[in-house]
Amino acid sequence: MPDPYIRTAAADDEEGLALLDRATWSTLHAVSPPPQGPFFDERHLPEDYLVAEAGGRILGYVRLARPTPLASNTHVLQIQGLAVTEEARGRGVGRALVRAAVEEARGRGARRLSLRVLGHNAPARALYESEGFVVEGVQPEEFLLDGAYVDDVLMGRRL
Repeated sequence: MPDPYIRTAAADDEEGLALLDRATWSTLHAVSPPPQGPFFDERHLPEDYLVAEAGGRILGYVRLARPTPLASNTHVLQIQGLAVTEEARGRGVGRALVRAAVEEARGRGARRLSLRVLGHNAPARALYESEGFVVEGVQPEEFLLDGAYVDDVLMGRRL
């Protein structure tokens, strides 16, 4: 698989991103029901997403957003979604997206990048740790998923 090209999402990516979102949905990383309806809306704009593609196919995305609307928090951005197609997993696409998110956050003037990841999502946690994110807090048994209580792990890194 060739290296992915990373770019900002465009409005015409909506169908492909929605398909990817539905295909990759799992309680390994999601706490809400499977996605329905439009991918983009007033809270999820195309410019919030970086898209990885190769050969004209979308392989994954990462969403960057502000964690709060507070003026005192504008120096922080947060990864609020990362998805990679099944066939592209283990081939560096997720890593390329995380690195692109770090660079994009720097370019937007952020001093910190944070995220939340479910405690049982070992592959994602390992990826984030290998890219310089550290555990900054744990909310034990924050979610009940598939009959099991799951921790919400807060991670971050300085830029």
